[in-house]
Amino acid sequence: MIEPSPVIVRSRDLIRPYRPADLPALRRICLLTGDRGKDGTGRFSDDGILPDVFLEPYLTLAPETAWVVETDGEPVGYLVSTLDTRAFSDRWRAEWTPEYRRRHPLPEPGAEWLDRIADDAYFWLDDGFPAHLHINLLPEAQGQGAGRALMRELGLAALAAAVPGIHLVMSSENTAARAFYDRLGFSQLAVEGDAVVLGIDPRRLV
Repeated sequence: MIEPSPVIVRSRDLIRPYRPADLPALRRICLLTGDRGKDGTGRFSDDGILPDVFLEPYLTLAPETAWVVETDGEPVGYLVSTLDTRAFSDRWRAEWTPEYRRRHPLPEPGAEWLDRIADDAYFWLDDGFPAHLHINLLPEAQGQGAGRALMRELGLAALAAAVPGIHLVMSSENTAARAFYDRLGFSQLAVEGDAVVLGIDPRRLV
């Protein structure tokens, strides 16, 4: 049995499972941090696009692997994930794309890539790294141990489910996030355009 390593988090912070009542606050966090770690307000034609691609489908389809960090009772960050990207991709097409298109009708030719990914449901697939995640923290919650604590929760869940590896896809321009992932022990698996795929053995997160 792997003993979890200690994680330093401020005493007023709490890491806990996602609750449906968190959704409005988490959508706000996603928007404020969703443009390569920066405020994504006004980045796309509709400010609902970022949380409708990178947050709410995970809370809808895989709420059991979503965690929240709150400070003084208010959410300031979260981690959403799936332990089986192939199955999640299939469910995205069947269950989430119709809801997404209800909110965001089919785009005009040349529309932003987020509109296209909502239909294509493109995910990086590798049986050695079947889990993937998105993690977002407000600036005031960064550098305090909360991100590492959220990753630990995912690592424990992945180990309990015998998942061999976890990956994430990030913009190569988000250098602060890359430094965080490097400190955790993520390794580079692939480069696709301006996106970088990183992976880790879940044992390294606990």
